[in-house]
Formats: sequence, structure tokens, C-alpha cells
Amino acid sequence: MQKAKSREATTNNKSNIYLSFLPLLSFLPRHRRHARFFMDQEQQQHRQSFPIHLITSSTCTGFTHFIHSLRHSTVVGLDAEWKPRQSSQPNSSPFPTVTLLQIACQYQSPSSDGNPTTEVFLVDLLTISVGDVYVPIRELFESEGVVKLGFRFKQDLVYLSHTFSSQGFEHGFDVMEPYLDIANIYHYLKNQDSGKRPPKYTKSLAAICEEILGISLSKEMQCSDWSCRPLSEDQIQYAAADAFYLIEIFSIFQERIVNRGNIASGPTMTELNSSSEELSGGIDSVPASDLSANTLRLNGSGKEKVETDIEWQGPAPWEQSIGGDGVPKFLCDIMIEGLARHLRSVGIDAALPSSKKPDPRELLNQAYKAKRLLLTRDVKLLRYQYLAENQVYIVKRSLKNDQLLEVIETFDLCISKDQLMSRCTKCNGTFTQKSLSVEEAVEASNGLNVVPPCLYGTDLQFWKCSDCHRLYWEGTKYQNAVEKFALICKLGD
Repeated sequence: MQKAKSREATTNNKSNIYLSFLPLLSFLPRHRRHARFFMDQEQQQHRQSFPIHLITSSTCTGFTHFIHSLRHSTVVGLDAEWKPRQSSQPNSSPFPTVTLLQIACQYQSPSSDGNPTTEVFLVDLLTISVGDVYVPIRELFESEGVVKLGFRFKQDLVYLSHTFSSQGFEHGFDVMEPYLDIANIYHYLKNQDSGKRPPKYTKSLAAICEEILGISLSKEMQCSDWSCRPLSEDQIQYAAADAFYLIEIFSIFQERIVNRGNIASGPTMTELNSSSEELSGGIDSVPASDLSANTLRLNGSGKEKVETDIEWQGPAPWEQSIGGDGVPKFLCDIMIEGLARHLRSVGIDAALPSSKKPDPRELLNQAYKAKRLLLTRDVKLLRYQYLAENQVYIVKRSLKNDQLLEVIETFDLCISKDQLMSRCTKCNGTFTQKSLSVEEAVEASNGLNVVPPCLYGTDLQFWKCSDCHRLYWEGTKYQNAVEKFALICKLGD
């Protein structure tokens, strides 16, 4: 409640502050009017063709043009690709190395027909001398006249800062302003008149592009090896598209505001970024009196620490919006094996690691392949989340009952009494559809389970696990378990 009041007070203080960014909307170069979300086929083909420049050294063709574009852009879209960290190396950095920085630059070209020019520059940080680009990139990040766009970019900024600081540029990149998260823009476009607060999680960039632009972004290259050279054509197209379409989404937002005829009727940067801490994973708050309220800033010296109190951002891997089947599925590591049994007891699919001592990559790979979300108490696993985005959640509570309630509330799981004790607590298997009589149960047990003699001659129904063939029946233990979990899950009669 105190946090909500604090947020409300902050919003009220900021509501009349229109930062220097917003007036820029009236004269920033704009694309042709976008009358609706979905584009026709001709517009889509136009959007899918844009100039891409691979910058590999200060002497390569296009480097001078790259620097010129940075200094004359009014809007840039930013993204980064990383090299997986080699955990086996002693004294290695806890953060992956950024191998490719994507910068989509929009500027007004003298030779254009009035429409802005947008080009994408892929800066290969494995081949170029970072000293040749550090100052221009830092100036871009700090320039008040350039709007920086990103999608959950704080993690990228952390890794980018460490990549440069590890090569002698001690300060890295600790600030970026003015900055806008596309997740916030998407929420505004969808809910500008409803007054709804942004959700705790948002859709993926691919899902947003599909909905807003009618563009299908392939994510096949997302988990490819970005440390191998030369980059494939598919990698180049994938990397460039992620940065380019940030600007396309922003242009629609820009049109919406300008077409109202009153810039002041639009949202302030402060209002758009008011929930950036939730959506972008810990962006520091800046007082309303500070004109850098629309700032993406790293803590302190720019060194990022693993935080365990970060709210879940999502989307979960089973979400239908990203290709899941809509059925919640978890993978619990060995540290919280008891939570797995509790989740099974309330009918939730909760698997355990396939090996007794899996390394982090094995865990993430198992979760990724089965579209499961990894539950753990090991905060070190957060360092590997870049390998499988939105697939790790740190369980904060220590007692099993509390952990179960935490997971149910965090992921908004629907639990009913009919689900209680509907999965095998031993192996996570499902029960056979048809219940068994005592005689059938004895025959089906094959010596794996002993049916107590006292149950012979009763009309009890038995269920058999389709995986481990364990038998279950509605005895005293069953009734006690149902009452216990109904109480934990706060289920009514």
C-alpha cells in the first residue's frame, strides 16, 4: 500500500512536467501516415527492405557514414547480441560479451522526398577497435536531442557497458537519455483511453510487431552463436530487423500524438516511463524535478548486481501469444524439489531436472525445449537467463506452502478443487482417464503397489499413473491432502 501511494504521489508530481522530448514530436521527421495498425501487402514489403551496413573497422566502407548518421539522427533504435559466457574459465566476467550492437538511425536526408531516412548499422564489436566507436556511441547515448528506443534494454546496456569497461574504458555506459521503452509505447497504443496501468509483463517484440505493424519477425536466429564470424545473412537480417522496427512502432505512436493537434494532450515521457521499473527490470527512479526523468541509468558505478526482488516480467514460455499451448509448465531445480511435489498436488505440471547435478546450461536447455519456466532459489542462475529469455524465476520464500502460494500468485494460476491431487506426486505423470475397481487395481499393480487388505470389498475407486504406474485411491491421506491444499490455495467450499 505504501509503495502504491508513493507511486501515485510521484505520478501526480510529474503529471504537469512535459520534458524536452515531447515537443520534439511536432517536428521530428515522420513516415507517411499510418491510418491503422495492420499494413497492406505493399506497405509490408516496403517495410521489410531497408539499408543495412556492417561496420567491422574504422577503415571499412560505411564507417564515416555511420559516424555522420549518429551525429545527425533524431531517433535511434537500439539492440544488442551477446556471446555466451564461458563459465568454466577462472576469474571470468559474470556477464556475457556483447558481440554485435545494432543501431537503427533515422534522420532527414537532403536528398529525400520529405520522408525521413532510416538505416541500420551493425557494429561488429569482435572485429572493430572499440576505441574507435566508444566516444561517438557515448555521445549518442547522452545526447538530449536524440530519442533512444529500446525493448527491455537495461540488460543490454549492462552487458554493453561491461564489454567496453573490460577493454579499458572504465566508465562504460552508465546513462542513456532521453530513453523510451517500446513496451510502454505498446501499452499506450493499446490502452490510451482506458486509463489502465501497464501489466507486470508485456508481449515479446515479435508479437508486438505482428499486432502493430502486421510484420512477422522470425526468431530462429535468437539462440544462434553470435561469436562466430562471418555472420550469416539470416543473422544479419534478424539483427537489423529488431532495431529497425523499434523506429517503425515509434512512428505510429508519433502520428497518434501529432494528429490530435495538441501536443500537450499526449503523454509525457515521464508518464510513459512511469512503469519502466516494472517493464524494463529495475530502471532507477529519477525525481520529477530532474529533467532526466526519462533516463535509463545503471546503479552506482554501472556495475550490475544480481537482484532477487525483481518482479516477474514475462511472458511465460507457455503463453499462447508467443507460441505456447497455454498450459502452465514448470521445471523445479533440486533445491526446491518439495515445491515441485506441492505444485503437482494442485494439478500443475512440475518436472524435475533430468540429471541429479545438472549445470545451469543443462537446466535452461531442458526448460527451453519443453517450454517450461525454471523455478529456483539459486540466484546465480539469473546470470544465465540471457540464454533463454523469461525462463527463470527466483523463488523468494523458503517454506513450501509459502512457495506454492507465491508461484500461484506470481503467475496468476487458476486452481480449483477438481485439480487437487490430479497428478502423480512421485513422477509428475497424469492419471489414466478411467478409474479402476479394487480387483482391477490389484491386477494393474503388477506388484509395484500393495493394495491394503482392508480395501478389498469396498467400492473405492483407484487411479493409475500412466507413467510410473503408481496407484492412488481416495483414502484418508487423500482427503487430508485435499483439505490441506484447499486451505493453502484459499479455495472456498
